[in-house]
Amino acid sequence: MNRAFSPFVHSMLLALLAVSATASAVEAPKPAAAPAVAVKADAAKGATLYADGDAARGLPACVSCHGAAGNSTISVNPKLAGQHESYIYKQLVDFTTPQRNQPVMTTYAKMLSDADKKNIAAYLGTQLSKPGAAKNKDTIDLGKKIYRGGIAAKQVAACASCHGATGNGIPVQYPRIAGQHQDYTVAQLTLFRSTKADARKNSAEMHTIAARMSDDEIAAVADYIAGLK
Repeated sequence: MNRAFSPFVHSMLLALLAVSATASAVEAPKPAAAPAVAVKADAAKGATLYADGDAARGLPACVSCHGAAGNSTISVNPKLAGQHESYIYKQLVDFTTPQRNQPVMTTYAKMLSDADKKNIAAYLGTQLSKPGAAKNKDTIDLGKKIYRGGIAAKQVAACASCHGATGNGIPVQYPRIAGQHQDYTVAQLTLFRSTKADARKNSAEMHTIAARMSDDEIAAVADYIAGLK
């Protein structure tokens, strides 16, 4: 004998059927996507971008500030030739963050793609750096003492412990600093020491060290570094 379902029971049956239909329609899990393949840096493209820029994108040529093949002749602009590829790439990335704010480089770095940054870094890492020279004979001994032995009374570690006896650094971790312009090194140590808005914040180690050094000590070690080969 057939019976008509009450409106409540009828609505409950319809709801159960809808849930069942939805569950059966769920697709099987899709296989995980294959990991992206890292693209190798192209030093040749980096050389072109460094020397010529890219007018179509409004990118200026790096050579105008950092010199042919990264050998800057402007004392406030760093020599980049022979710098560790990984370090240059990191700095270009850091310039796009609050960790390292410099009006010119921040603007430029934000215009570069990630591939551009890697390509430029690859190019500069293969160039030969021209040697520099210490200029102040009156501070050379102090600079040498700080670089090789630090300043024990101020708990300042020897520069050589991270940057090496000849200033060649350690890839990824510590930059090559041998032969760097005195003016540039002084400026960077001062920025590391600063607590102002334009302070350089991308190395806690360097901030701690520079904060304990006087202007005279910074100038002395910067001059000594310029003569390292």
